[in-house]
Amino acid sequence: MTYRQQKALRVAGWVFLSIFLLAFVGAGIGYFKRESLLKTALERGIRKAKRDYNLDVRIGSAKFTGLSSLAFTDISVVPENGDSLARIQRVELAVRFWPLFAGKIGLSGMTLENGLIQITKRDSLTNIDFLLHRQRDSTATTNSSPETNRRTNLADVAENLIDNILSKIPDDLNVNNLEFRGVDIGNDTVSLLTQTALIKNENVTSTIKLNGNQATWHLSGTADPSDREYNLALYADGQNGRPKPIELPYIQKKYNLKLQADTLRVELRDVDRSGGEFRLEGAGSVQNLRINHPAIARTDVLVKRAAIDANLFVGENYVGIDSSSTLHLGEVNAKPFIKYTLPEATSSSGKGKVYDVQLHTDPLDAQALFNSFPQGLFESLEGMEVAGKLKYDLAFHLDMALPDSVKFSSGLTQDNFRVIKMGRTDFAAINHPFVYTPYEKGKPVRPIIVGPENPDYTPLDQISPDLRNALLTSEDYNFFTHNGFNEKAFRVSIATNLKEKSFKRGASTISMQLVKNAFLNRNKTLSRKIEEILIVWLIENEHIVSKDRMYEVYLNIIEWGRNIYGIGEAARYYFAKSPSNLSLGESIFLAFVVPRPKSALNWFIPGGTLQVRNVRGYFKLIGRIMARRGLTAPDSGAYGFYDVRLREGLRQEVVPVDSLFQSDSLMTDPVDTNIDENDEGGNGIGNFFRRLFKGKKTDENRSNDDQSTVQPDRRAAPDALPTEAVPTDTVKTRKQLRQERREQKRREKEAQKALESNTP
Repeated sequence: MTYRQQKALRVAGWVFLSIFLLAFVGAGIGYFKRESLLKTALERGIRKAKRDYNLDVRIGSAKFTGLSSLAFTDISVVPENGDSLARIQRVELAVRFWPLFAGKIGLSGMTLENGLIQITKRDSLTNIDFLLHRQRDSTATTNSSPETNRRTNLADVAENLIDNILSKIPDDLNVNNLEFRGVDIGNDTVSLLTQTALIKNENVTSTIKLNGNQATWHLSGTADPSDREYNLALYADGQNGRPKPIELPYIQKKYNLKLQADTLRVELRDVDRSGGEFRLEGAGSVQNLRINHPAIARTDVLVKRAAIDANLFVGENYVGIDSSSTLHLGEVNAKPFIKYTLPEATSSSGKGKVYDVQLHTDPLDAQALFNSFPQGLFESLEGMEVAGKLKYDLAFHLDMALPDSVKFSSGLTQDNFRVIKMGRTDFAAINHPFVYTPYEKGKPVRPIIVGPENPDYTPLDQISPDLRNALLTSEDYNFFTHNGFNEKAFRVSIATNLKEKSFKRGASTISMQLVKNAFLNRNKTLSRKIEEILIVWLIENEHIVSKDRMYEVYLNIIEWGRNIYGIGEAARYYFAKSPSNLSLGESIFLAFVVPRPKSALNWFIPGGTLQVRNVRGYFKLIGRIMARRGLTAPDSGAYGFYDVRLREGLRQEVVPVDSLFQSDSLMTDPVDTNIDENDEGGNGIGNFFRRLFKGKKTDENRSNDDQSTVQPDRRAAPDALPTEAVPTDTVKTRKQLRQERREQKRREKEAQKALESNTP
């Protein structure tokens, strides 16, 4: 070793020794002054809490109990003019040594005794409003600079949030009597008292009391806070040797939603930041989940086992579930992909929030799939035996700034699939005469024989071709070529509802409408809608019922007026004719009233002719489409509009109507408004999701007549007649008339676009 090298080593040694001595001296000074430093830090924190959050924080005593451990007593946190947020009698904390070098605080141990954390709501105020107002204030400021307008990186937010939560979970934990309490308006209280909670040698045990002695829960499993790995299970004490479910009665009382589960499990496997993305790998599962809500199903829905192996990712402006995740339901698995993207704050492209959803399965054993359906969800399918393979694929993409560009595809691919035995309902029953019972507001109207014994029953080949074609044109032109579903109409429905911010348009095909009324109960539930789709697929895929028979039954049970069901009754009631003798104009009129059957007479004037300004545009629209498709001869007039005459004996029921009683644009009423129906209890699907997502409500002042739909299950009482008072005509200015004509043309264009959505 040369002299120069030796000298360099001596200098480096003296430097390191000096640094070590300075650090040692500093540590010694800090150790002896740590009590005063702690006092100064606490005073600074208390002042900051008061200045920034209007919080009154008090600490009875604070002192060091070891080299890196602190003890506090009599802690209280009270918001200004609010109820107490937290009270803790005693807490002792031990800090991890090595994370301090990175500027982070991690807990190695914690002991807590006798604490209360509560959230209260009085009128519209809560005792955590300081947090909510703080968040709103921080996002309310704007600046013209693109750099300052740039949105916070979501990956950074997620990483900091998870890091702060996990770093506060100690290796050793001992909690005694810590209560979490929530008090709502009306003093409805939810209390979770953690009697004991221990983490010792990576084992977790705890006992939690719900609302006093209402229930006892346990959280157990393993926890390795240093490596950030957790595997925990939550379950309740049994009763009389049987497991007792986990449930919160407050949720059922508040939202009329029953939620119960025997066991909940959650597992955290890995947390990582890579390539600008924050990723979290974990799993969750539930055993014997029971759900009940009037908008979901008629009875309890039981999910015996459901689980997910989830890989979550968070980027700069997006969050989602990776396609490497796996959903488990009963005996089958599926691969989900979900991504939610926020528009960039500095973007000038006009993009809005973007939603991407995909779900794919490998070929599944068909019986295993049917066995995995939750009990109580699809009542008519229970007990069905099938064979073969099924594969499901779904893809959905929506840019909220461009709703008309929505992409949607959904398909169930079968491989040698067949039905061996029907379940609770025999879907082939409508191939033979049967009794159909329409319902009005949940009550049966009258039984209708769908077969030759009924003198009003009309076979398909004895119904005027004009009527058949007009109704197909307005409702479901591709009925005889599609497989029960119209994806293009569904995409148009999604776009329309998003733009209107309410359920304005459905996408039901004639197959779906028939299945809903012929086989399903009258409850407006989400499960019934899904069951309807499955039954349609079975009937169409297995050719259980022919298209001709489906259309024949549909025409013989559909509602065409107050207590008027089927084309035989409708033709006789309105025009004193048989269905085979209906003219083109009469056929288009009957197609026109299908979505609004109870208001049919309101479209006539007392002389028995149709209102010109309200209905003629519809006739022209339907007639042109029929002519373009070769279903009728082109007509420079109004395709039979002026030939329609209400039968003389019915004209006395007609009352004068305002010339603008309702526009005649096609499909302004929903095709499938059962999703948004105002049922008596406000428990329909539309009401449920509006409350859930706080969406814009539909017009609550619409009459029942205006909400009548194409489905036969929109009933009227047998003796009901259209006796509502209707406003008389008024004198309008030229400007008003021009505005009305423009609005008329706009609606006709929208109607034509809606009709053409049925065209492949």
